[in-house]
Amino acid sequence: MKSIAGVFTSRDDAAKAITRLKAVGIHDDQISFLTPEHPDAQISAVPTTEGEAPGMGSALGAVVGGASGAALGAAAASLLIPGVGPIAAIGFAAISLFGGAGGAVAGAAAGENLESKLDHGLPTDELFVYEDALRHGKSVVLVMSDDDLAEAARTELSAAGAESIDAARSSWWGSLRESEAASYRAAGGDFDRDEPVYRRGFERALDGELRGRSYEESIPRLRSTDADCYEQACFRHGYERGASYTRTPSTGDSSPSDGSH
Repeated sequence: MKSIAGVFTSRDDAAKAITRLKAVGIHDDQISFLTPEHPDAQISAVPTTEGEAPGMGSALGAVVGGASGAALGAAAASLLIPGVGPIAAIGFAAISLFGGAGGAVAGAAAGENLESKLDHGLPTDELFVYEDALRHGKSVVLVMSDDDLAEAARTELSAAGAESIDAARSSWWGSLRESEAASYRAAGGDFDRDEPVYRRGFERALDGELRGRSYEESIPRLRSTDADCYEQACFRHGYERGASYTRTPSTGDSSPSDGSH
């Protein structure tokens, strides 16, 4: 199972993407949709099937109103994400990702166990990119696809006007790079030399599986994911800056807490 995601400035474009995905054979329960909460009328255009529009929008509208709803054979929920605010979500991947990363769930559709739908493949290492997009009023369409449809999903998302996750990630880092360079240089580091490893540490701290853990607490996991560099001082400095960023993302103030290296 692969995850493919697209970031949309326009909610209408996100709706078109969902229609395109379904037309190439991607199933309802493989699609998730995330958007900042808005009145029903603004999200009612999001379709479910070729013969039913606006089914997904109706489910989201019910969620925004405080009730639970279901469409696409999946769950819908209203989530309160720290540093982001309230979002409307539909799909097992969306709720599993954000519900497991400190999000407060206001309502979720009953029916099926989330864990039974998603055994693996959740893109926890991309969670912060989705959060940044939502923080800036954008919408995210996430597809959990079999390998044979992954490329088709990418093509249809792009054709509908999506910004790729790689592009969104680059833009996010670009907005932080100057302040991170200044912080590292003030600590005596060579940012021009160490940036790739520093950034790797920063982003690792934002991984949904490590979020909220100190560097020391994360070492057993880092030995597996970053064996080639996790012991480097620049990685640790980046990790600790990233851990601080998770507490103050909306202001862009990622000043490290006392004791950082």
